[in-house]
Amino acid sequence: MIQREEPADDSACGDDEARGALLRHYAAVRATSEALAAPLSPEDRCVQSMPDASPTKWHLAHTSWFFETLVLQPLLRGWRAFDERYAFLFNSYYESLGPRHPRPQRGVLTRPSCDEVAAYRRFVDEGMVRLVREADAATWTRAEPLLTLGLHHEQQHQELLLTDIKHLLSLNPLAPAYLPAPRQAPPHEAQPLSWWDCAGGRVEIGHDPRDGFAFDNETPRHAVLLAPYQLASRPVTNGEYLEFIRDGGYRRPQLWLSDGWSAVQQGAWEAPLYWSDVDADVPSVFTLLGRLPLNPAEPVCHLSFYEASAYAAWAGARLPTEFEWEAAASQAAPLPAPRFEASHPHPRPAAGTAAPQLQQMLGEVWEWTRSSYDPYPGFRPLPGAVGEYNGKFMVGQLVLRGGSCATPAGHLRASYRNFFPPGARWQFSGLRLARDL
Repeated sequence: MIQREEPADDSACGDDEARGALLRHYAAVRATSEALAAPLSPEDRCVQSMPDASPTKWHLAHTSWFFETLVLQPLLRGWRAFDERYAFLFNSYYESLGPRHPRPQRGVLTRPSCDEVAAYRRFVDEGMVRLVREADAATWTRAEPLLTLGLHHEQQHQELLLTDIKHLLSLNPLAPAYLPAPRQAPPHEAQPLSWWDCAGGRVEIGHDPRDGFAFDNETPRHAVLLAPYQLASRPVTNGEYLEFIRDGGYRRPQLWLSDGWSAVQQGAWEAPLYWSDVDADVPSVFTLLGRLPLNPAEPVCHLSFYEASAYAAWAGARLPTEFEWEAAASQAAPLPAPRFEASHPHPRPAAGTAAPQLQQMLGEVWEWTRSSYDPYPGFRPLPGAVGEYNGKFMVGQLVLRGGSCATPAGHLRASYRNFFPPGARWQFSGLRLARDL
């Protein structure tokens, strides 16, 4: 188990209060990963449903490998690896750190067992406690930013754990639930959509260094020039998207980008991922809470960029750029804290409000933007192996903003940039409309 006490009173510990706080945060993040995996059987944890997903067991091991390889190995004196073979098994994409097991074959790794991976996690946790408590000031200066990066990295994998297990369970004919569904409240009407006016002009985009942690792809902060525009007050709902389907949205090529129309034809898409019985009065949808009747008031999710773009064209609007999205979020600040409920990993309808405002900007569904995932002007990757974290993926992908119901607490901010290829559907990805003012 991770020790939760503050570091011993020793001059080598430097700022004991800061170290103690970071150690408690480390313990909480690591415990969240274990809690998210707890409902799953050993069989659930080992299977890989598609090349883009990873088994739960792999997520738990990889996040420990990250701490061991990038923090403990270079910084904790006398550190010896738990098992040197794990460097090959659990490296994800770090070319500078050596060869690795092919990503599409992670599901064949029945060994090490789940128990051995649990022991590996405990071993790494003990090493991290030692490092935080014993590092001298110079070592701590190097360790602290890497440890913080590792915690946010693990939170990213917590979200992937949920999206990946959802895809896996959806392929089972028994439609098993990750968690039991709570008693369903009767569906209610969606909040009316209104439009938020944004003046545009010269706006600052990107992470403000005074605001704490951010990934390198959120930097440097820079100015952009925006024309006046409007942003929808909330994400598009299931009910609104169902109207698009029933109006022949998936049969009208004029609404689709060329690559998107090809994806519709090749994949025989007729609805968002996990929807079924679309022609019924009330379609159904597979969720982490099992198969449920479609709630028309909930934000639509599990859309590709192509589907989001086609819906926007059908609605006489467009997708916002990532800069428009962030500028509106900054204008509307302070935004409500993101919602993360481990017991209810599923989008909720927007709440009623007394006055027009931007709703569900953080933590309900990721929102596709019309921006390609490119470096900001002056972007420089971090030095060393962690420089491979983001920069080398800046091609052929689109930016999503806002976070989802599966994004852990404390992991989101208005400048956060997620990215996926345009055909990806297994994430909690939806859309918010924009239009020129």
